[in-house]
Amino acid sequence: MKRKTIDIITLGCSKNLVDSEHLMRQLEEAGFYVTHDAERPKGQIAVINTCGFIGDAKEESINMILEFAQAKEEGSLEKLYVMGCLSERYLKELAIEIPQVDKFYGKFNWKELLQDLGKAYHDELHIERTLTTPRHYAYLKISEGCDRKCSYCAIPIITGRHISRPMEEILDEVKYLVARGVKEFQVIAQELTYYGVDLYKKQMLPELIEKISEIPGVEWIRLHYAYPAHFPMDLFRVMRERPNVCKYMDIALQHISDNMLDKMRRHVTKEETYRLIEKFREEVPGIHLRTTLMVGHPGETEADFEELKEFVRKVRFDRMGAFAYSEEEGTYAAAHYEDVIPQEVKQARLDELMSIQQGISAELSAAKVGKRMDVIIDRLEGDYYIGRTEFDSPEVDPEVLIECGDKVLEIGNFYRVEIINSDDFDLFGRVL
Repeated sequence: MKRKTIDIITLGCSKNLVDSEHLMRQLEEAGFYVTHDAERPKGQIAVINTCGFIGDAKEESINMILEFAQAKEEGSLEKLYVMGCLSERYLKELAIEIPQVDKFYGKFNWKELLQDLGKAYHDELHIERTLTTPRHYAYLKISEGCDRKCSYCAIPIITGRHISRPMEEILDEVKYLVARGVKEFQVIAQELTYYGVDLYKKQMLPELIEKISEIPGVEWIRLHYAYPAHFPMDLFRVMRERPNVCKYMDIALQHISDNMLDKMRRHVTKEETYRLIEKFREEVPGIHLRTTLMVGHPGETEADFEELKEFVRKVRFDRMGAFAYSEEEGTYAAAHYEDVIPQEVKQARLDELMSIQQGISAELSAAKVGKRMDVIIDRLEGDYYIGRTEFDSPEVDPEVLIECGDKVLEIGNFYRVEIINSDDFDLFGRVL
């Protein structure tokens, strides 16, 4: 156990990761040595940044807290602090249930942690971060919270109303990160398309992305977590005209049947959804769409599920994830619907949907064989360099495997690669 060493453990989404990176920079400025490795903690202090989105995530967060609480009881840890979404939502209950934790903080008051450590928060460092990702890419959070009130989602309960960051502040952060070697930006928010409405009284995502694309050194910009209703159509022009804006959109659609879209309170119809997808593909040729779908929401009939399967077969998403509904207290669904679909039915529907997508993914990957693509190299793993195309986001999307040969490749550099083989998800290539 090292004195003045703090372990930061991040659970959940990339938005949490950004918070941890800002905290790490502040702690380093305060004179601490900070690590970000849950597998090999070595400090006298641990800070766990929790997720509280759905049941599995909450369970993972609680198990991690208990693991470190035990380490504290055994004397291998002096102080344990918990922050993030889970403690934002259940702060009082957690403080009673797990007294080994020295203090719980919510999602937005983690600056108090510095005060409790006898240190000050440095306002002049508010855009600075200690990156935990490979140095060539970073996540860029442009807003907090969400004004949507989807029936199943606890995020607005946890994070509150949508709050956009000022555009100048975001652009300054991009310049700061570019100066430190970042080439690729994953632009993230709970709901990207609402960006600017609170600050500027109109949707400003297209203008923001255009301004980011003009900053020298920004090679790739990728967009995550858009909402289908009231989509800002000028974004199509930006994606089409700006070569460093990846032809990639992560847009959670959740379902397609009008019955389910209404029950989920999504404020969009089946017809509007199909029309938006068509618009994407017309306006931005070659775009790769990633979506997330849900099965087993209260009220989902067999007919609704058949409609969802047909949707997946027809649209042929380039990337798709799915999950089964889990009831979250405080949500509209928990208050107004009965969660009566058996868990085994939810799981069977989930398996069936992902099986359909696996076949589609294999076909779409095979169609890339013989093509030449720009690939950024993320890491060296065994006998392969692992990289990604502009259509692939870190952690969640397929990768390009390039066998180590005579050429030594630099991590974080771009290479022209010919795709020579594929499997269900990943591609295999050789550098030209």
